[in-house]
Amino acid sequence: ILEQIELTQKLIDTGFAYESNGSVYFDVFAYNQKGMNYGELSNRNIEELFANTRDLDGQNEKKNPQDFALWKNASPAHIMRWNSPWGEGFPGWHLECTAMSTKYLGETFDIHGGGMDLKFPHHECEVAQGKACNGHSPVNFWMHTNMLTMNGLRMSKSTGNYILPMELVTGENTFFEKPFAPNIVRFCFLQAHYRSVLDISNDAMLASEKGYSRLMESYKLIPMLKASKTSTLDIASWKQSCYDAMNDDFNTPILIAQLFEGARYINLVNDGKETLTAEDIQLLENTISSFLFDVLGLGNEASGNSNTTEKLSGVVEMLIGMRNEARANKNFALSDQIRDQLLALGIQLKDGKEGTSFTF
Repeated sequence: ILEQIELTQKLIDTGFAYESNGSVYFDVFAYNQKGMNYGELSNRNIEELFANTRDLDGQNEKKNPQDFALWKNASPAHIMRWNSPWGEGFPGWHLECTAMSTKYLGETFDIHGGGMDLKFPHHECEVAQGKACNGHSPVNFWMHTNMLTMNGLRMSKSTGNYILPMELVTGENTFFEKPFAPNIVRFCFLQAHYRSVLDISNDAMLASEKGYSRLMESYKLIPMLKASKTSTLDIASWKQSCYDAMNDDFNTPILIAQLFEGARYINLVNDGKETLTAEDIQLLENTISSFLFDVLGLGNEASGNSNTTEKLSGVVEMLIGMRNEARANKNFALSDQIRDQLLALGIQLKDGKEGTSFTF
């Protein structure tokens, strides 16, 4: 609160804000008169903003319709209230974000994220506040994500068309036929660009599960590939295509397409239809590992050589044994609990004729 009061006072002192009836407003007209451009982030014209402003509560206190509150005078019924030079009140929605980012990240930081619905007015106001206070933009790069829908419809509690992240993982929902491991959920989400609408459905999750499994199965073949004296595939160019995809505004769908291309290379070499040198095999493995596990953050199910993974596998096998014993004793509640808690940790059990296997 102290930092927000100080920011508000600074904006008043520099001519970017004014007090009115115990409230303080940012002066958009004064901001533009001083050579700055309110609307630059959202590509909006200031005259259109003035013309389209609705008649909202408190408009009669403002110099201009588009001015926004930095500090609001608290009514007697308002729970949140703090003392300030302008009387008891509370900070505006936009100001608190500028105060927090300035305190913890400095006057300028690299990446600011948020939903597309926040671009205007919230993020536009953050830009104006930062530039008015410090003379430069507070953010170097903005990342605005699009909406998430389910079964082609907007998520809404009122219609019942919504799901919580853990409900996807545990399977405790009525929309999906089974639970999906966290890696599968992440893989599904990454197949849409962050600025595109993402629609999740049972079919989409099943397709993602198959695709992810296919990718991982190909990756596991790499240690079995036989090196040749020459390469018939251009691995260096393919690697560059992976970098180009991520350098193009984090284009994860294109990157995933390139990773599937890498998986195709693996299968071609494994089938003896193409050849790779030992150096290119290593480059292929390093590139897939780097992008799949480090960049996209998908769990490495294939790295079974590390001591840590061996220990984890041993613990999971022990829990599978306990689960089998519980099932034999008809203690299905304990059996399901072990399965669900492992799934919540990203470890998926698969029951088959030859016993229970797992992936993580």
